[in-house]
Amino acid sequence: MEDTRAKRVSNPFVDSDTYRCFGCCPTNPLGLAMEFFEEGEEIVCAWEPKPDHAGFHGVLHGGIQAALHDEIASWVVFVKARTAGFTQGLDLRYLSPVLLAKGKVTLRSRLDRVEGNLAHIRTTLSDGEGKTGSESTARYFIVPEHIARRKFGYPGIEAFTGR
Repeated sequence: MEDTRAKRVSNPFVDSDTYRCFGCCPTNPLGLAMEFFEEGEEIVCAWEPKPDHAGFHGVLHGGIQAALHDEIASWVVFVKARTAGFTQGLDLRYLSPVLLAKGKVTLRSRLDRVEGNLAHIRTTLSDGEGKTGSESTARYFIVPEHIARRKFGYPGIEAFTGR
C-alpha cells in the first residue's frame, strides 16, 4: 500500500501445517493470496487479479468478487472485532464491471456495528482507476474471544497487529 498511514496486518496462520485458506493463504496455488493493511477504522487490501479470475470478456468474475468481500470481512472480525466467527450472510451488489485490464483492485472494509453475536461489515471493491465495482454488507456470527481462542484457533489481536 502506498499510504504511509497503512500498517501491515500480520498473518499469524502461515506457519500452520493445515492452513490452506482460499482467500489469504500465500502458499495455496489455487488461492487469492490476499494481504491486509489497517488504515484507521478500515482494513484494506490491494489485490492483483489474474487472467484466470475472469468471467466474461476480461471482467472479474462475480464469484471471485464475492470471495474477496467475504475474506476481507473475516479479517475485519479478527482485527476490529478482536475475535473470530463465521459468515452468516453476505449481501453483495454489483455496480459496474471490474475490468482485469485496469489492474489492481482495492477493497476497503469496516466494522459497521455489532448487534449481539452479529458483526455487520461494509466493504467496497474498486477497480484500478478507483471506480466502485461492487459493495457488500457481510454479517458474521462472532463469539467471545475466549471461545474464539478455544474453538477457532484465534490467536489474539496481538498476533495480527503486534499490540
